[in-house]
Amino acid sequence: MAFSAIAQGETKMSIWGHTADGKAVAIYTLTSGQIEVRVTAYGAHLVSVRTPDRSGKLADIALGYDSLATYLIKPNPYIGAIVGRYGNRIAKGQFKIDGKTYQIPVNNGPNALHGGPVGFDQYVWKGQEVPDGVEFTHVSPDGDMGFPGTLTAKVRYTLKGNTLRIDYSATTDKPTIVNLTNHTYWNLHGDDKGNILDERIEINADRYTPVDATLIPTGELAPVAGTPLDFRMPEAIGARIDADNQQLKFAGGYDFNFVINGKPGTLRLAAIATDPGSGRKLTVETTEPGVQFYSGNFLDGSFTGRHGIKYGKHAGFCLETQHFPDSPNHPSFPTTELKPGETMHSTTTFTFGVAK
Repeated sequence: MAFSAIAQGETKMSIWGHTADGKAVAIYTLTSGQIEVRVTAYGAHLVSVRTPDRSGKLADIALGYDSLATYLIKPNPYIGAIVGRYGNRIAKGQFKIDGKTYQIPVNNGPNALHGGPVGFDQYVWKGQEVPDGVEFTHVSPDGDMGFPGTLTAKVRYTLKGNTLRIDYSATTDKPTIVNLTNHTYWNLHGDDKGNILDERIEINADRYTPVDATLIPTGELAPVAGTPLDFRMPEAIGARIDADNQQLKFAGGYDFNFVINGKPGTLRLAAIATDPGSGRKLTVETTEPGVQFYSGNFLDGSFTGRHGIKYGKHAGFCLETQHFPDSPNHPSFPTTELKPGETMHSTTTFTFGVAK
């Protein structure tokens, strides 16, 4: 199927299904003439991204499910989800604001992951069409999963040409913390074409945040030089994934926050991924200070995606642009605190192309 098979610059909405309590869930299809993207109001999930290879053949390169029903199954590996209030891990689910300790229910060993057991990925967001896309809104009440303050979060997906842009914003009525990200798993071969170990990654980071055995940062910003985490030059994901390295052993592969070079708050290169076989290329830019590179280590085949394919280990990789994990417990990390009267903004772009 060639480029011409995708309609030019449209956003279409339809009802995809209903939750167990009867809420209608919309799905939006964004097309640009080059790319087709589908996003749903349930968890503001990115459901699919269809892009051409070097011969013009289209494939879904984002892991996803055929039906809403599969997204409703819990627990779920966050495939395509917007995660929050706090993406990534918080040690023991605890943090302090103004001397007061807050407790988030733990759901990842001893830690809280992606906002706790009932995160933003499990709510139906309110969708509204905007130029070139859709904006989703979710209001999280004061005390939701233990977080203080009523938080109003907005996630806007827009598609222009070959670039998908995600704009995040949030406001609160009490001091709180927030760290929103998208948890799409990418497979540039196509989501039904095996694992991603031969795909190549380049990460614009001289440093990363080392972790302990529970994947909580130690607080250090360590150089990637001389380690299997050095992706300053393109390298196959699988080339060093089994190296004799304590950090890799802790994570069972790659699951690390990289400190993006350049000034946080400015849109700059985070990572480039390429598939030598198909030629597909993904370029990620962000205003965030970090990006979590995750090689799908915990996918175990228990979920069946499109085409009846079971998503096993390394079926996809994630590039989650973010503030650093456990930032509230590391004063030296960029802050994730949000106060009344402030607005949290961040932008991430995914540009799809073909490597020459």
